[in-house]
Amino acid sequence: MPELTLADGTTRDVKAIVFDLDDTLAASKSEMHPAMTSALVTLLGHVEVCIISGGRFEQFEAQALKHLSAPSDVLQHLHLMPTCGTRSYDWQGDHWQLLYAEDLSDDQKSRAMSVLEQGSRSLGLWRTDTWGEILEDRGSQITYSALGQAAPVAEKMAWDPDGSKKRALQEYAASRLPDLEVRSGGSTSVDITRQGIDKAYGIRKLLAELDLTKEELLFIGDRLDPSGNDYPVLAMGVACLPVKDWHETLALVTTFNEQF
Repeated sequence: MPELTLADGTTRDVKAIVFDLDDTLAASKSEMHPAMTSALVTLLGHVEVCIISGGRFEQFEAQALKHLSAPSDVLQHLHLMPTCGTRSYDWQGDHWQLLYAEDLSDDQKSRAMSVLEQGSRSLGLWRTDTWGEILEDRGSQITYSALGQAAPVAEKMAWDPDGSKKRALQEYAASRLPDLEVRSGGSTSVDITRQGIDKAYGIRKLLAELDLTKEELLFIGDRLDPSGNDYPVLAMGVACLPVKDWHETLALVTTFNEQF
């Protein structure tokens, strides 16, 4: 396995690369560009690849898997972790097999949805002119999307550019749900999972499955700031590369493929 040379000139013996999905591999809630799909398939021939994001499995299918065509022996190197790593899927010959699911109880779901709605209304964030559901039960995660699940990317980017609205709702919910994990999600979302379950949890499960150390893994994401949902991966000591959008990610993956 050749070492990868990163932008800062350092080299690493990378055996697995983990990607966020929205605004890393694709624009928010949008399909991956054909060039990105092709680059990922090539990358799968060199290293293990994992996609971890707050969306549910069906979102992964719509954004990343719809046009991803590769032989079964190649797909075996792709690992999917929807809902921030609270679920995990691997390719098993002809289908995606669920490996685990850290589902919330009915009581936890009910309390989470109630607090998120109460908080959103009290903070003046609740909208009636939305694009789809505001509150969504994803089984192992409850997600609040201020503008609805299908809001246009431009609307999402303009809603909370400094993150203050999400932080206010996150703090409101966290103080009322001390037994659950409450964190900022995407550009307009707040996610709630079981306590201690975040992207770092998913990464630890992946490392155990692949029998790798964190030094052999590289993470690429757009929300590595302390309030972002990618930050727990950085905090656990994994080498991380920040990107602003999928164009930057494509440039990185292309460079990696040229080095292998």
